[in-house]
Amino acid sequence: MKVRIGIDVGGTFTDVVMIDQQTRELVGQLKIPTTHSANEGVALGIVTAIERAMDQFNLKPDDVSFIAHSTTQATNALLEGDVADVGVIGVGRGFESWFANRATIVPPISLTAGKDLCAQHVFINASNGSVETGIDAAIKNLSERGVKVIVASEAFGVDQTEIEEMIAKKTREAGLFATTGHEVSSLYGLRVRTRTAVINAAILPKMIETAEMTESCVKSSGISAPLMIMRSDGGVMSVAEVHRRPILTMLSGPAAGIAGALMHERVSDGIFIEVGGTSADISVIRDGSPATRPARLNGHRMYLNTLDVRTLGVGGGSMIRIGKSPDHPVSIVDVGPRSAHIAGMGYTCFAEPGELQGAVLELIQPTKSDAPDHAILRTRGGKGYAITTTCAANLLGLVKPEHFARGNQDSVRIAFEILSRHLGETGGSPEHLAERILEVGCRKIEKTIDEMIAEYHLDRDQVVLIGGGGGAASLVPFAAKLMGLDHRIARNAEVISPIGVAMAMVRDTVERNMVDPSPDDILRVRREAVEAAIAAGAVAESVEVQVEVDKRRNLVRATAIGTTELRKRDGEQQIFSLDQCRQAAARSMRLPPDNVKLEAEAGNYLVFTGEHHSSKFFGLFKTRRPLLRIVDRTGVVRLQRGPALITATSLDKLKSEMTRSVEFLTDYGDAGRAIPDIFILYGSRIANLSGLADLDQVLALAEVELRNLDPDTRLVIIACPKQV
Repeated sequence: MKVRIGIDVGGTFTDVVMIDQQTRELVGQLKIPTTHSANEGVALGIVTAIERAMDQFNLKPDDVSFIAHSTTQATNALLEGDVADVGVIGVGRGFESWFANRATIVPPISLTAGKDLCAQHVFINASNGSVETGIDAAIKNLSERGVKVIVASEAFGVDQTEIEEMIAKKTREAGLFATTGHEVSSLYGLRVRTRTAVINAAILPKMIETAEMTESCVKSSGISAPLMIMRSDGGVMSVAEVHRRPILTMLSGPAAGIAGALMHERVSDGIFIEVGGTSADISVIRDGSPATRPARLNGHRMYLNTLDVRTLGVGGGSMIRIGKSPDHPVSIVDVGPRSAHIAGMGYTCFAEPGELQGAVLELIQPTKSDAPDHAILRTRGGKGYAITTTCAANLLGLVKPEHFARGNQDSVRIAFEILSRHLGETGGSPEHLAERILEVGCRKIEKTIDEMIAEYHLDRDQVVLIGGGGGAASLVPFAAKLMGLDHRIARNAEVISPIGVAMAMVRDTVERNMVDPSPDDILRVRREAVEAAIAAGAVAESVEVQVEVDKRRNLVRATAIGTTELRKRDGEQQIFSLDQCRQAAARSMRLPPDNVKLEAEAGNYLVFTGEHHSSKFFGLFKTRRPLLRIVDRTGVVRLQRGPALITATSLDKLKSEMTRSVEFLTDYGDAGRAIPDIFILYGSRIANLSGLADLDQVLALAEVELRNLDPDTRLVIIACPKQV
């Protein structure tokens, strides 16, 4: 058996999982403490985890086909101010020199209390004298000022990279670390590009040290599979890429959970909530991809797209706070953000019933920054147990026997009876108190989910909450009930993050500023993205590309995704019958299966449609809302939309049918001309052409996507009105 090893480095524990290479099923897992304080840093924990996994599950080096880990190191370094001294060599030519000089001066960036990232600055006018002499002098100047990493940043350096590359080469020859503006981002905007490169440089030495140490240990164990590192966008990259762009590992931890939802739970559309002991990370998944947004560091914009993850201070270990409220002299006034873990307390639901007999309720101050209103039970032996959201969910029966958060029902009953007696008439029954605790905690989740539904224009009737993390069952079922939404808890939810690391794919994005890009321009950016993904470790034949054209920002973005190995998918997973696939579509649409119709099929995909009917004003006004679901033959919904034009066709008729679909659904509104979202189903792929701006671009990319197909391949075109 070949396995994929995924390692998620958390704040407290490092989790390791082994995934069967062929079936993609979990075959083993273990947990060890994260080694923040060791001389080797978190690398020691990662290496220890690998060694224990190999020994415990009797694995040989050749059994490992893939190995990757997430890391909090980049984020922690910036949050804690543990960064290297950085210098910037700005470069300009002729008339642009005045602007370039000012734009490459990076003002201090606040990292934490009393700690700023301050970059030294030297400027070279490339039009005056010998450029090489100026570079040598600049490097010597910055080195004497204690700089350890030098950033080379030139005006229009994304188009003319020679001087930036020369500075980097000479810097490394001088024994210093180096990075360049064009390596970090290919977008115009010298000021933001330089700032992003400075942040990248500040974490470069430590990230390289950890990556090299970990890679060396992996190699010394005999594992030949290259070590990969989790990126902030849900993909993985090679150690060589970490040497260039360690900034891409920011938010690596939350990205791991989302990757698990995509690859293991196979979520195509939904809101994913990963619940830990202290916090909950909430993100939107749409069309099989996570929502992303431009990153900021303490308000400073960067040329870096990260997953749009909203982190809330409520989790499975959130403690309850008791105090005065406007209506009652004593009641539950808040839940979290302090967790039992930070307070050094166990959960009452995980205590033995005998321990809690005779315990008394006590209000404590977990840390100096907390109020002295956090409720715990103090046992006769002096041990403290916190009453948490997990305890409340267990009392209400929301945590099922198969869930990781399952506790002792007798213990939690004793705990809530003590709490009820302490609060008296204002408290109510134990069940009432448990509901009150979960409502206070889940209202925070509700607010964020409502914001994301509005922001991403999601159809509320179709939103599903997917819970991951060890505390998923503590909050997600109640939050779904509170909001009237469907939900499910992911398989192996407690290790969804390391599973995401183990199953993640190589991912890279290329962005270019272009005004009215031609089809050739777009194909060139697409080709660059493919080459970048291959350079990061993807097998060429596995790479798929999504292209977006943002006319408002004059931006072309191509995202390439691939795997580190080729594998045959046929026969690996259970194939569902037509009726089973219809039932999957019906569940997603919330319709009876008899009301769902098979419209078309192509390769691995079935296209189903249905309609929601509703009435308003006592039945005087009736509406119908078309629904579309694309289901693969393993019963997973891969795409969901509302109204759509569905066309079964062949390769020779593809161009004319796509032209007809685009012209029929093109919208001419106040914002200009908007063509529909286009998807092409064939074989085992869904070609997503939804991010493009005009028909010529769609046809050009479709030709590249399908050029090697057999002429007799069955195709289905899905055209949907443009989504905002």
